[in-house]
Amino acid sequence: MRALSMLFLAVALTAASFLVSCSQTSNPTADQTVKAGSPVASGPVTAKTAYVAMYQSAYKWTPDVVLLRLEPKDADGMQRESGKAMVWEGTFASPRQHSYRVFSYAVAAQPPDLYQGVNIGRAIPWAGATRDVMPVDSSMFKVDSDAAYNTAANDAAAWLKKNPDKKLTTFQLGNGYSFPAPVWYAVWGTKKSGYAAFVCAATGKVLKK
Repeated sequence: MRALSMLFLAVALTAASFLVSCSQTSNPTADQTVKAGSPVASGPVTAKTAYVAMYQSAYKWTPDVVLLRLEPKDADGMQRESGKAMVWEGTFASPRQHSYRVFSYAVAAQPPDLYQGVNIGRAIPWAGATRDVMPVDSSMFKVDSDAAYNTAANDAAAWLKKNPDKKLTTFQLGNGYSFPAPVWYAVWGTKKSGYAAFVCAATGKVLKK
């Protein structure tokens, strides 16, 4: 069993102002609009499919946009599976504007909180990158979520065999000083009783903290 006290992404990405609204989705308002027009898939998609759609909208918000986090989200009747999901959420920031926004990409709508396509959250003040929460270099985001999930599951196979009741509780892409490149971070179980795997988003290899 691998100690989960080292899990920088879970701790850092739930800190103070950074997550004031990272899980927030609400009806479109003056600060939140839905970008439509692009074709939307009919089933679960990988992270890269959702990322491209969200990035296009984020770039229209501000050309200096950077990705801080990317993760699948559960919604009623639309569960995530094997690195694919019907709903993805990305946190994008603007160093110039000192703010970030949470974008989501949904394959299907679930009003009043979720709309098909790209949903854009309100701008939230952002103090800038830290050692634990750094921008994800898109040129190093080469390994898609399905491949990363399979690698992480293989790494956890022996532990999962002994703990078949433990479910995947965290799966996200992020970046921090502990690793040379962005990583996919997967956790089965809880912080007190679980297993964590780190998969390099550039090479697809399992990394050890």
